[in-house]
Amino acid sequence: MVAHLVRLKLTLLRNSLKRSPWQLVGLILGGLYGLGVLVMILVGLAALGMAEPDLIGTVIVLAGAAVTLGWLVIPVVAAGLDMTLDPARFTTYSIPMKSMLAGLLVGSFIGIPGAVTLVASVGTAASWWRHPLAAAVAVVCGVLGAVTCIVASRAITAASASLASSRRFKDVSGIVLLIPLMFLGPIISGVSAGVSDFREYLPALANTVSWTPLGAIWSVPADVAHGSYGAAGLKFLIALATIAALAWAWKACLSRALVTPAFAGGARRGGGKLGFFNWFPATATGAVAARCLTYWFRDPRYSAGLLIAPLLPLIFVFAGSQAGGGSAIGLALGFGGALAAFLVVWSISADISYDNTAFALHIATGVNGLADRTGRAVAAGVLALPLGVLYAVVGAIFAGDIGQLPATLGVVLGVVGSGLGLSSVFSSRFTSNVPLPGDSPMKTRPGNGLSTALIQLAGFAGLGVLVLPELVLAIVGIATGQLLYSWLALLVGIVLGAVFLVVGIRQGAGIYNKRAPELLLAVSVDR
Repeated sequence: MVAHLVRLKLTLLRNSLKRSPWQLVGLILGGLYGLGVLVMILVGLAALGMAEPDLIGTVIVLAGAAVTLGWLVIPVVAAGLDMTLDPARFTTYSIPMKSMLAGLLVGSFIGIPGAVTLVASVGTAASWWRHPLAAAVAVVCGVLGAVTCIVASRAITAASASLASSRRFKDVSGIVLLIPLMFLGPIISGVSAGVSDFREYLPALANTVSWTPLGAIWSVPADVAHGSYGAAGLKFLIALATIAALAWAWKACLSRALVTPAFAGGARRGGGKLGFFNWFPATATGAVAARCLTYWFRDPRYSAGLLIAPLLPLIFVFAGSQAGGGSAIGLALGFGGALAAFLVVWSISADISYDNTAFALHIATGVNGLADRTGRAVAAGVLALPLGVLYAVVGAIFAGDIGQLPATLGVVLGVVGSGLGLSSVFSSRFTSNVPLPGDSPMKTRPGNGLSTALIQLAGFAGLGVLVLPELVLAIVGIATGQLLYSWLALLVGIVLGAVFLVVGIRQGAGIYNKRAPELLLAVSVDR
């Protein structure tokens, strides 16, 4: 049965590559990238072998613990990252639980992340080439370390499915856990500033981590190299107990998940409460705007971006605080607000793809392209514009320079108008493999990943060209302190933003009217 599940994983992978040449190209590029990273790791480990055993042990323990922690966090942040062998698909089959667990475990190594983790873990033996016994132990510990990573990943995935079967809970938890990752740089910098001597701190940290489930298995070869066989044996037992506990938790949670139907109920709403539909006129454009705005707050695929976008400028604030005082922070807030607004408006470049089969309602009810494009642009605009303006005002206050306000406002208005116009064209011309309705916003679906990335890059470059005039004027105005250029940036941003918005909506509407049936077919092909 284990071999059958492994063959099934290979067959599904092969068939998915046959569906799309772009996915094959993406897999090749991903494989080359993973191979390059793996070679760098192995060369670095071999070079590390020239160091003293204390340094080797410190590096491997901390790196191994970080990898193990990553395998614990990533499944929550990116739920459904690799669900080729989704256990829910085997619910109707009487597969013995032990066989299923073993098959899923071995199948997890068939893929770039699992394979790289396994080879790199075993490759830690290369750092102990001057200590043959420790190198032999490192091979065994590397295999067990990789198994710990996979079992921990599967256990946390099964636990999130069984203990929190509500889709909204999983989506919100994934989005919330993504926030610390966004601020990982400032967090690391802050910790670095608070630690005066890493030469003393890191070995002490590694020694502490080595007695925890995260680092126990990675520290065994170092203890063997030092001749501390008692400590090595005790840590090896901790590692085995960790694998056993994780396997038991995985089995228990998976058993419950396979027999407990997931809760799919939505929020209950009282009669007569139309939400955003009360805000807009009873027209086709108003209906589209109200529906899209509802999605922005109730669909996690949209609300994830709505949560992340306002936080992104704060990263630039940290960089500004390192570069200077209030003026640097003000600039970071002002231009960061334009970036946050861009992230919101550019989200509608995949609006029809997110609609999936619900897009059929637009075709069935005869919604024309102008109403569709305008409604979607209005929904994103009422969110992006206040966000960008708020950051521009706050940035000017922090900078203590009123001349900065018209400059950054011009950039924000230009970004919002030009971005909405450009995304209206892209949305009606291109579709992409986005997470399906009901999926996690962090889920990556197989398909045209490379072509989607190229389309997104083309959109970013196009927007950069469209907002270049007001951006240059804003930079010149702020750099020279001449208000004339700042006010010109505001004027150009308003004019060009409005022109590109109208042109983009009309162009997108024309493409929409011609390609509506093709768009429906493209977004519903997997349903």
